[in-house]
Amino acid sequence: MAMTLEELVTQLRSAYGGHLSSVVLYGSGASGDYVKGKSDYNVLVLLDRIDAGTLAAASAVARAWREAGNPPPMTMTVDEWRRSADVFPMEYADILQRHRVLFGTAPFDGITVSRDHLRLQLEQQVMGKLLQLRQGALLAGTDGKRQLELISASLSTIMVLFRAVIRLKGDQPPTENVAVVERVAALAGFDGAPFARAVRNQRGEAKIDASDASVVLAQYLSGVERLDAYLDTFTTQERPL
Repeated sequence: MAMTLEELVTQLRSAYGGHLSSVVLYGSGASGDYVKGKSDYNVLVLLDRIDAGTLAAASAVARAWREAGNPPPMTMTVDEWRRSADVFPMEYADILQRHRVLFGTAPFDGITVSRDHLRLQLEQQVMGKLLQLRQGALLAGTDGKRQLELISASLSTIMVLFRAVIRLKGDQPPTENVAVVERVAALAGFDGAPFARAVRNQRGEAKIDASDASVVLAQYLSGVERLDAYLDTFTTQERPL
């Protein structure tokens, strides 16, 4: 039987003892967009200190959590968490909006995200994702199944990027992913239909047929290209979100 969130917390408390400060669920698992069998649970673990021995104590827990289909917990010290919002502004902004504290103190007081920091990371991440998608398209060729796998594998990251774009405009993203797509498509001036189709395909609401994959992927790539061009011209003033 796959490990549950409750079991994860119990085992983390046993492994880390008094060093464990907080366990926070974030992302789709903490919002309304979790899709069983498609999504995973993202967990932030904060400790008062970390060394090799500390990590070794929780190694079996992390392996069991991964075997349940989830990424290993993102593990930081409290001090690292409090001074890294400028390094990972996109991730921090997403965690601040979509989270549920599973154990310990809510670690959000005093955490702010700068729009300038967010813009710089977002521009880099969008270009990086565009290059990865092109590499994937090269490898997939005309194989519709592989093209669909590329779209599905990229969707979670694309939605993180889209939510960051909305935050860059000074707004809070909708909780529903199709609404996020529509908002970003309107802002950046691209066709949101292939991204909305990818969302509905992931949910199992309206499957994309392999025969349509090449067209959807071409439109998908075009949208990311347009988003990259939009961000290149975007200017912000240095202020927190």
